[in-house]
Amino acid sequence: MSDQSKENKSKSLPPFINFLNAGLSGICATCVVHPTDVVKNRMQISTQTISIRKTFLHILRNERIINFYDGLSASLVRQSTYTTTRLGVYNQLQDSWRENYTSKPNFFILSTMAAIAGGSGAFIGTPADLALVRMTTDGRLPPDQRRNYKNVVDAFIRVAKEEGIINLWRGSVATMGRAVIVNISQLATYSQTKVLINSELNVSEGFLLHVYSAMVSGLVTSFNSMPFDIAKTRIQNLKDVKKPPTMLKVIINIAKNEGIMALWKGFVPTYCRIGPHTIITFVCNEQFANIYRTHFSK
Repeated sequence: MSDQSKENKSKSLPPFINFLNAGLSGICATCVVHPTDVVKNRMQISTQTISIRKTFLHILRNERIINFYDGLSASLVRQSTYTTTRLGVYNQLQDSWRENYTSKPNFFILSTMAAIAGGSGAFIGTPADLALVRMTTDGRLPPDQRRNYKNVVDAFIRVAKEEGIINLWRGSVATMGRAVIVNISQLATYSQTKVLINSELNVSEGFLLHVYSAMVSGLVTSFNSMPFDIAKTRIQNLKDVKKPPTMLKVIINIAKNEGIMALWKGFVPTYCRIGPHTIITFVCNEQFANIYRTHFSK
């Protein structure tokens, strides 16, 4: 790597650019992988064992192709809030570390940064996440039980009117708990894997290093997050419940009544979503940052 490239890579980005990069990266990834999110959520609310193939074919045969993009508006709003915050905060914390310390942060420090970023992003993004879960699973309900939200704004308004504005944050504790696990698994693992692959396998900084690191990050994230993801989905999809159960209670009930492996129900569509989403998000984030450093940063 040339001295100029190293200098560009070490430059910190302005906070606004860090957050803008984060949001745009998440939106790019979501537009590609949203259909897998629909399939994953449909599988997770089912109390029966159902395959990805059966879920996919059910939507294809009984609904319309456009239903694979149910809840896209909520998903994009979620990325604009959740990913913008979590990845923006993480990028900013890393830049602050580089400005104040000469050594690279260890995995514990990276995990702490990721946990702070994930918890912050999850709280801000919970309303959009709740709308996303409900909109992507609505087609599976009997016609008379469907909510039929027109879009994410309609979902926000109706939840606030029909259930109370506080219910826009239903499952926020579960969502934040999941986000801490997800972001440690995803962000910290990605950063640490980049260092290891670069130093141990001599893969230089660039597109391939970003892809390899994101693939490892996506796999770890999928496995670690699934029990929390299923619990969050079940809590947010509940109807007419004044006090939703805790994440731990939902996880225990699933394991007891459906078997321990039910906590990883929908693993394939989850990885089919998280894997590509992680790769696209991180590659876009790195490329957007490099473009800014190369062409706009003085």
